[in-house]
Formats: sequence, structure tokens, C-alpha cells
Amino acid sequence: QVQLVESGGGLVQAGGSLRLSCATSGRTVNYGWFRQAPGKEREFVAAVSWSGRNSYYADSVKGRFTISRDNARNTVDLQMNSLKPEDTAVYCCAGGSSSNYHTGLSRFYDYWGQGTQVTVSS
Repeated sequence: QVQLVESGGGLVQAGGSLRLSCATSGRTVNYGWFRQAPGKEREFVAAVSWSGRNSYYADSVKGRFTISRDNARNTVDLQMNSLKPEDTAVYCCAGGSSSNYHTGLSRFYDYWGQGTQVTVSS
């Protein structure tokens, strides 16, 4: 069983930055970040492969967010820059072994964290 615990959320002004971190208790192949805003469906944000060499992003965050992983420390981070009010959501870390992780579909992820709140004020 893999446990995922997110940290780093908070309140930031538009244009600011936050760094989210996901601590993993076990090992799985691929990781992703998803977010869910109030009244909206969960959406894919970013994903990273086992090696860390391959990463994928939603169009809405491309160029502003960067996903990275440190296999030695068992962490997966999401650096978020140039934040916008529409980035406000609960951000969740997810892990899985499916080769389809890059599609951003949540059904290809087996493990989920509880999430951390990110609020961007205008």
C-alpha cells in the first residue's frame, strides 16, 4: 500500500508562487498532480515518469508549473509560478503503475493523497 501526503498549500496573491510537495511511503512507478475546484470536476495538472525524464502538463498550466521527483527522498514536487485566481483548488498527489499515466485520466492512478488547499487571491 502506498500512502501519499501533500504539503505546501496556502494563500498567495495572483502572480505569486507556491511549491507543493508529496511525500510517499512506498514506491510506485509514476506520479501525477490533480486539482479540484469547488463545484468542478477533478482535473489533471501534471505527471512525471519513474525516471523523472518525462513530464506532462495540462495546457492551462504549461509554462507556469513544473513537476519533479526525488526518488532518493521519495518526494514529488509541484512548483507553481505566476499563479492565477483560477488555479484555486484542492491539489492532490496520485501514484500508479499504468503506462497510460501520461493521459491524465484519473482511472490510471491507484493511490491518492488527501489533498492540500491552494488559494490564489486577485
